[in-house]
Amino acid sequence: MSNLSFNDVTKRYGDVVAVQDLDIDIEDGEFIVIVGPSGCGKTTTLRMVAGFEEISEGEISIKNEVINNQRPQERDIAMVFQSYALYPHMTVKENIGFGLRHSTDFSSEAIETKVVETAEMLGIGGLLDRKPEDLSGGQQQRVALGRAIIRDPDVFLMDEPLSNLDAKLRAQMRTELQHIQGQLDVTTLYVTHNQTEAMTMGDRIIILDGGKLQQFGTPMECYHKPNNQFVAGFIGEPSMNFVALSRESGTLARENFRYELTDEMVGSISATPEITLGIRPENVDVLPEPEEPNDFFATVDVVEPFGKEHNLYLDPVDAEFSQPIIATITGRQRFEEGDRIGVRFPPDYVHLFDGQTGNAIWNPSDNEESVPSSTI
Repeated sequence: MSNLSFNDVTKRYGDVVAVQDLDIDIEDGEFIVIVGPSGCGKTTTLRMVAGFEEISEGEISIKNEVINNQRPQERDIAMVFQSYALYPHMTVKENIGFGLRHSTDFSSEAIETKVVETAEMLGIGGLLDRKPEDLSGGQQQRVALGRAIIRDPDVFLMDEPLSNLDAKLRAQMRTELQHIQGQLDVTTLYVTHNQTEAMTMGDRIIILDGGKLQQFGTPMECYHKPNNQFVAGFIGEPSMNFVALSRESGTLARENFRYELTDEMVGSISATPEITLGIRPENVDVLPEPEEPNDFFATVDVVEPFGKEHNLYLDPVDAEFSQPIIATITGRQRFEEGDRIGVRFPPDYVHLFDGQTGNAIWNPSDNEESVPSSTI
């Protein structure tokens, strides 16, 4: 069982706290993605597991054994770096087998067999005699993966391994990485700033901000049931729309805008005076004109066409919001800049957040079975 646990782990650099009280348990064979903005502590967390950074407080365990005082070479981990870090004077075969030659007593024949098997798994069996300079970026990435895979470690650590690839190859490698990890069934901790990678690759995702855990759950839990406004705004592209409002009994209001809450919402939230309404762009309805009390007029400011869908940036006509409302519509719908349309926030898709703390106080229900995710 190669489970990985963080028990109140903190990392300080002088007065700067890079990671604070990280407390999570990762199960054997899970593919876990760490995501968050620059400087949130993603790579620092990975480096503490690898032994490249000392832990200021707390404990990290692999297979229920605390590894705080183990040197990097004593930890049964393999790391894949963003820069590939291949030896330019060595062939593909020599790069992949380097770790085994210097850390095991395997015979040359055994190492060569494992190198060939690993290369074939990665689709680079015909490149074993080439050097890194003769390989494409995707081929170099596969060599770096092969060097990690061949060691059969307890834990894989991957630090933005796809960020140097072009968009098409990155999408291809996402699928291949998932397939390979599924075959090997090795616990994997994967760092990225890319939301698409986080949502499509992870069994669960760790969302950090300012070194603090914001949410740890499945991609769909984090998307549909965000713990707070940060998670709701960070996960999803385009970002969730937010409107800061004041509560007046069962109504949310601001200048020339009122939103009537449903009875279920009113009965489930506390008497919070300041509430931020959130709704994802794909859930915003656009209409020829307002039809219901919560509807309002808006002017199309910008149209972003993407083929199968378009993003509309909408300015409310009478109310003043702090930022435009974004609505995602199908590519067959046609709107032009300057069009005046109706806008609706369907209550079945509205999220509500405490205006002071940012904590979620209402998330819409859905039909998916979900397990409550870990909170801060």
